[in-house]
Amino acid sequence: MSSHLSVGVIGLGAMGMGMAQSLRRAGHVVNVFDVRSEVAQKFAAEGGLACASLEAIAAASDVLISVVVNAVQTESVLFGDGSPQSGCAHHLKPGSVFVMCSTVDPAFSVALEKKLNDKGLLYIDAPISGGAAKAASGQMTMMTAGRPDAYAKAEPFLNAMAAKVYKLGDSAGGGSKVKIINQLLAGVHIAAAAEAMALGLREGVDPDALYEVITHSAGNSWMFENRMAHVLAADYTPLSAVDIFVKDLGLVLDMARASKFPLPLSSTAHQMFMQASTAGFAKEDDSAVIKIFPGIELPKAK
Repeated sequence: MSSHLSVGVIGLGAMGMGMAQSLRRAGHVVNVFDVRSEVAQKFAAEGGLACASLEAIAAASDVLISVVVNAVQTESVLFGDGSPQSGCAHHLKPGSVFVMCSTVDPAFSVALEKKLNDKGLLYIDAPISGGAAKAASGQMTMMTAGRPDAYAKAEPFLNAMAAKVYKLGDSAGGGSKVKIINQLLAGVHIAAAAEAMALGLREGVDPDALYEVITHSAGNSWMFENRMAHVLAADYTPLSAVDIFVKDLGLVLDMARASKFPLPLSSTAHQMFMQASTAGFAKEDDSAVIKIFPGIELPKAK
């Protein structure tokens, strides 16, 4: 079915650009839109179609994939500034599929599905994980939930972008819940990794030796191995910023609060990222959470 359907990608950031490239590599003609028009034009110059507006990409796409930061931006993509005919929702053809890849409150995703279904549009709740490199290679993970008729149209495009497309329910919410639980672990693991490295520095352990031992021992985690390498290199270029985990762990706690479920580790990790953010590290790599620990000397750039 995909050969007769057109696809669009909104948001050509670290993940969205790789996803658009994966779709192009799979042989699809890809419509793109980004608020930075020069980024969309660069993609189009290498093969693809740059759309001048949200309304234009909606009209041109049967399956529209949104890779923006949060729920507020998703609302803006769909409904613009609230004026008549502003945003994508008013310009998508009936039966088109909107694929939402942001990390959001599951209740927002459920409500969005209903709003779009009422307009004759299909919806897939499809948060993503894996980072920019896996997005670029088509090897990321998608945690999805949606109606069978939405999958019937969108599935070939999902498979072109991801190594794993998990189907977690036939209505919205399941994908977002699983993504939020993944973010619970990611945030706690980064905070714990930073705490461990900080203790090692405080105790005068050689940080490179500590990294070597931990990454070959039972205490290792993917986040320790990945993020503490940034600390050793003194490179806090934001691949995923501190403020991402202020947001995502906030969503974790909001979801749990609704059912009065205690999350002591998540709460502590959230406070650590909040402290790092307010200390001036908001836009730095999330490994910069290590900078909140007093009395340590962090590795310098080699």
